[in-house]
Amino acid sequence: MIIVPVKDGENIERALKKFKRKFEKTGVVKELRSRQQYDKPSVKRRLKMEHAIYIQQLRDAEE
Repeated sequence: MIIVPVKDGENIERALKKFKRKFEKTGVVKELRSRQQYDKPSVKRRLKMEHAIYIQQLRDAEE
């Protein structure tokens, strides 16, 4: 359970922002989306490799 302590006089918008940030860090939504369909292990590996290549190209472009 996520607990966000709210101080006296603190803006509710700020507390809501803290809650959203903590919820994002838990990864619940990401896991839920990944469980909606089955991906074969070979597909996961291929996507992971493609992502790594993409990141490497971005880093090479910076230099």
